[in-house]
Amino acid sequence: MFDALISGLIAGWGVAVPLGAIGVLLVDLGMRGGFRTAAPAAAAVATADLLYAAVAAAAGAAVASVLEPHEHALRLLAAAVLAAVAVMALRAAWRRAKAGDGEPAAPVLPAPHRLYGRFLALTAINATTVVYFVALIAGLPAVASAPASAKAVFVVAVGVASLSWQLTLAGSGAALHHRLPEHARLYTALAGNALVLGLAVRMALSA
Repeated sequence: MFDALISGLIAGWGVAVPLGAIGVLLVDLGMRGGFRTAAPAAAAVATADLLYAAVAAAAGAAVASVLEPHEHALRLLAAAVLAAVAVMALRAAWRRAKAGDGEPAAPVLPAPHRLYGRFLALTAINATTVVYFVALIAGLPAVASAPASAKAVFVVAVGVASLSWQLTLAGSGAALHHRLPEHARLYTALAGNALVLGLAVRMALSA
């Protein structure tokens, strides 16, 4: 049971810590809306990681065989969704920059449940995440052949580890929320979403 706990924590941090497009969006959301706004999005990312860990623990090899023929299409879909999110965010930031007498208006952010749903969907379409967990389970025979209780501990540990890191990203952005002037937050939003758009293009080209 202890081995399953440690393996789950390592797996959760392993998939969460490398800063990708979702991490960039979380930091940007924290800077624009503060920690209370970004926390539901962080929880959504951790939820997706937990669900993928559960699927991988229950049927890792079967999931891998189903996804493999569609990996190209899944990567293109993920790239398209990320690009659409980045473009919409860039347009919103540009409108804020032109609002008023040259002063950016306060950002209008979705309700917490909408942010949760949006980030859950964005993370769920990331085929790399499920492939990571499938490979991990295949490489951890102690977990793959463990009883259901140990697998449950593994899955929960993945969720806890992922949540701890996602909240760290949200908090990092929120730490700058009241310290940066509004125009600086606008520039970081533009730069962050431009980076997400670049990541989406790179994902599409490598599909």
